[in-house]
Amino acid sequence: MPVEKRWVVKPQGDSVAVAKLATRLRISPVLANLLVQRGIDTVEKAEKFFKPALSDLHDPFLMKDMDKAVERVERAVANQEKIMVYGDYDVDGCTAVALVYKFLRQIGHKNLIFYIPDRYTEGYGISVKGIDLAARKGVGLIIALDCGIKATEKVVYAKQKGVDFIICDHHLPAEEIPRAVAVLDPKRVDCSYPFDELSGCGVGFKLVQAYAQKHGIPFDEIQGLLDLLVVSIASDIVPLVDENRILAHYGLKSLNREPSKGLLSIIKICGLDKHCITIDDIVFKIGPRINAAGRMRMDENDENASPSGGHAAVELLIEGNERVAEEFGSVIDAYNQDRKSIDRSVTQEAHSYIECNPEMKQLKSTVVYNPRWMKGIVGIVASRLIETYYRPTVVLTMSNGFVTGSARSVPGFDLYQAVESCSDLLENFGGHMYAAGLTMRPENVTEFTRRFNRFVEENIDPQMLIPQVEVDSELLFSDITPQFRKDLGRFQPFGPGNAAPVFATYGVSNHGDAKLVGMECEHLRMDLMQRQKPNTTIQAIAFQQPTHYEWVRSGRPVDVCYQIVENHYRGTVTTQLRIKDIKPVLNR
Repeated sequence: MPVEKRWVVKPQGDSVAVAKLATRLRISPVLANLLVQRGIDTVEKAEKFFKPALSDLHDPFLMKDMDKAVERVERAVANQEKIMVYGDYDVDGCTAVALVYKFLRQIGHKNLIFYIPDRYTEGYGISVKGIDLAARKGVGLIIALDCGIKATEKVVYAKQKGVDFIICDHHLPAEEIPRAVAVLDPKRVDCSYPFDELSGCGVGFKLVQAYAQKHGIPFDEIQGLLDLLVVSIASDIVPLVDENRILAHYGLKSLNREPSKGLLSIIKICGLDKHCITIDDIVFKIGPRINAAGRMRMDENDENASPSGGHAAVELLIEGNERVAEEFGSVIDAYNQDRKSIDRSVTQEAHSYIECNPEMKQLKSTVVYNPRWMKGIVGIVASRLIETYYRPTVVLTMSNGFVTGSARSVPGFDLYQAVESCSDLLENFGGHMYAAGLTMRPENVTEFTRRFNRFVEENIDPQMLIPQVEVDSELLFSDITPQFRKDLGRFQPFGPGNAAPVFATYGVSNHGDAKLVGMECEHLRMDLMQRQKPNTTIQAIAFQQPTHYEWVRSGRPVDVCYQIVENHYRGTVTTQLRIKDIKPVLNR
C-alpha cells in the first residue's frame, strides 16, 4: 500500500501584481499567478521569460581561465597536436565529449581521439589508465569534461608524461584547484561567472562559444550542437532558469527540427519522431538509453571490446551517417533493455530482503548490500526503493574488492551530511544533498549501516518521511480552454526551477469507463467530470496508482491534483491530466 501523500498548496502571488500581469499579458489570472509565484512579477520579466533570447547568453570570457583555455586550444589546433576529449560515462559526460569533439572536427582539427573511462575498472573521473593511453598515443592536450575538478594528483601525473589538461567541470571544487592549463568551473570561489548551474556539457559549450566568438565563427554555426546540450541539461537535472532555460529552449528546437544523426536514431527507437519532443521525453526516454551504455559491464577478457560502454554512446552521438547511426542506436537500445531487466530484478531482490526483515521496515532509512548486484544500476535501485519506502536510501554492492554504492534522499534531508558523518569508515565519497556515491572496505559495512541509520534517525524531520505534492493553485476543469493550454505551453521547457505546474480540482468523478491499464494493470485511466459543470469532462491517467480503482469506477467523488499534458496517440493530440494524487471524498 503506497504511503498517503500530503498536499501542500503554495502561497498565492501578490494579488496586485497578478491582476496587472493578467491584464497586460492577456492571460488567465491562474497563469499570471504562476508567473508571480516563480518570481516573475513584472511585464518586462515575463516577456523575457516567454521569449528566451540567445543574445541574453552570458559572455563566456567572464568565466575564470577561459582566455587561457582558448589560447591552449588555439595552439593545439595551429600545431595539429593530438587532442583527447575525455568525459564521464553518464549522459552529461557523453554529450559533452560529443559536443566538443564535433566542434573541433567542424573547425578542421582531425588529430582527435576521445576517451570515456570504464565505470567498473576505472571508476568516476580522470584515470591513470586514460592518461597512460593519452601519453602512448602522443596526445599533447586532454580536454576533460564533466569531471576533473578534484584530479589534482592526476593532472600532475599527466604533466610528467608531457600531457596538458583543460578541465571543464561543474561540480563543487575542493580547496585546492588542479594545476591544469585552465580550470573552467563556474562553482570556483574565485570565478565571477554570473550563472553557476550549468551542466558539464554546458561548461564545454561555453568553451566552444568562446573559441567561436574569438575567431568570428557565427553563432549559427555552433547552434546545431545545442541538441546535445539540451539532452545533458534535461538528464543532469540542472535548474531550468537563466542561461539553462535559453539553451534548453533552443536545444529543443534543434532536437525537433534537425537533430544529429545519432540522436535521430534514438528518437526513432523511442517513437518520438512523430511529435514535439519535450524535456520529459529526454528525461524518461532519450537520456536513459544513453546512460545505459555507461552502466553496463563490458567484457574485460575481450581485447577488441570498446574501452567502455560510454564509448559506444559517444560513437553514436558523433556519427554522421544515418545508416551507421541506426546500427549504433540499436546497440544502445539493447544496452537499455538489458539495464531495465537487471534493475527490475535487483529492485525485486531488495524489496524481498526488506520485506523479510521487519526490523528494517521500522527504520527511517534503508541500507541494503548484496555483493552480486551490478554496480552500474545501484543508483536506479535506490531511487526505486524510495518510491516504495520514502526514506533516505543506500544501495551497496562489491566492485574490485571494495564495497561501493549509491545513496539517494527525500526532499529536505541532506544526504551528503549523513554520508559525511561516516567519512572515517569510507575510502572515498562525493555528491550533494540528494545523491551521493561512496566506497568502503567490506569490514566496515555493518558499522556504516548502524551509524548511517542512527544519523538519519536523529536528524530527519518526521514530516520529510511523508511524500508531499506541491500544488500551485486550484483550477476548474472549465478553465482548461484551448487558449489556456496554449498560454501554459509558453512556460516550457519545464524542469527544476521551473517545474510543470500542479493544479488541484475538488469533487470530480469518473464519467465513463475507468480502466486499469499497463502490463501489470498498474496504471489507472479514466474520464473525469467536474460536478460544477457536468458537460466538462477530460481524460486522465494516474501512473502507478491502481489503489483507488474501485472507488473511482463507482463514480464516487474524488479530489485530484495533476499536471496538464498533451497525449499523442495514433496521430491525434488530446489534452490529458497526468494525475499526481487521488483522494477519495469521504465526508463533504
